[in-house]
Amino acid sequence: MRKTLNALYQASTVLAACCLVVIASLVVLQVLGRLLDGARNLLGFEPIGLLVPSLAEIAGFLLVGASFLALAGTLRNGDHIRVSILLQAAPPFAARVLNTWAVAVAFSLAAFFTWHAGWLAFDSYSYNEVSFGIIPIPLVFPQALMTLGLLVFAIALLDDLLHALTGHAPSFETAVSDDLIEGKE
Repeated sequence: MRKTLNALYQASTVLAACCLVVIASLVVLQVLGRLLDGARNLLGFEPIGLLVPSLAEIAGFLLVGASFLALAGTLRNGDHIRVSILLQAAPPFAARVLNTWAVAVAFSLAAFFTWHAGWLAFDSYSYNEVSFGIIPIPLVFPQALMTLGLLVFAIALLDDLLHALTGHAPSFETAVSDDLIEGKE
């Protein structure tokens, strides 16, 4: 079961990275198109008008997907911002209880938002809602990515909650960071 959950968290993180790669690729295509049009204009030719239609809208949808799909992986790696000043001041048992309570509340909120995001995506699918850009993109696609990211995040929180309830430390407390950017060597 642990391997399956870790594979799920990793797959979600990889999908988030893919969203960012697609955003970067589309922006590079847009810039290259503008450079080519500018070069044609300098040489006295008519610009072709190369552009990626609805780029801002597509990039926004992909950014939403990347943000939500990365939630579980960043939680498991201990990369979420946590204010732990109260936990540091509390005795160990009280800190463990407070931490478990915080994870339980976070799981409840994530489950709530997952449910409602799922209904939002279902409504968009049912009513064939599309975006208002040059390219009418069905809204169910970005909403489904958001829902998937929230679902995986809720599963990760439930995983940590079960660990905390059985007396073990949640993943974000035991994560070992070898990220040199953060200053750990």
